[in-house]
Amino acid sequence: MTTAISPNPLPIAVLQALDHASFVARLGGVVEHSPWVVERAWVQAPFTSFSALFETLCQCIHDATRPEKIALLRAHPELAGREAVAGTMTPDSSAEQARLGLMALSPQTMARLAALNRAYQARFDFPFIVALRLHDSLASVLQAGEERLRHDPDTEWPIALNQVCEVMRGRLARAVHDDDCPPATPPSPVSTASRTLP
Repeated sequence: MTTAISPNPLPIAVLQALDHASFVARLGGVVEHSPWVVERAWVQAPFTSFSALFETLCQCIHDATRPEKIALLRAHPELAGREAVAGTMTPDSSAEQARLGLMALSPQTMARLAALNRAYQARFDFPFIVALRLHDSLASVLQAGEERLRHDPDTEWPIALNQVCEVMRGRLARAVHDDDCPPATPPSPVSTASRTLP
């Protein structure tokens, strides 16, 4: 999934009335290159709120098999890494990294970040993942990465997955919101019957 999150968030009632294909098309990019998370969440509708949807998506990640979690972590790009250089990052990742200036680093900062990326990948066997929206500066990101390098793999594993969830929370907030007021056109009734994937 490489499509950027829509700039016009849907009310939660409208979102959960979507069929499987439309739901996945709308939210498939909230977890980097891993639409299976959204596919698994769809069968658990209806969602009573944004928070309920977010928690369901997080649970789908945490309930996944270890190989699925490893693949999910490895699907994320490095910060200012080879995907950025090649121009192959998703639009959402590009926007998130650009906010803190990662697309235009000085040679010194680029060298420090590249060293962090290499050391982290060598230690944990997946890229350094951080929810950039929770940081107000690149210095804060670098400090967090260098602190996390001191962790053992068992400590870092859940931290990395939680950072995936925080990245997802930011993207989800741009795609859907709670129903603060009734929509102009009432959404289709939402069935409470169990859903099955097509």
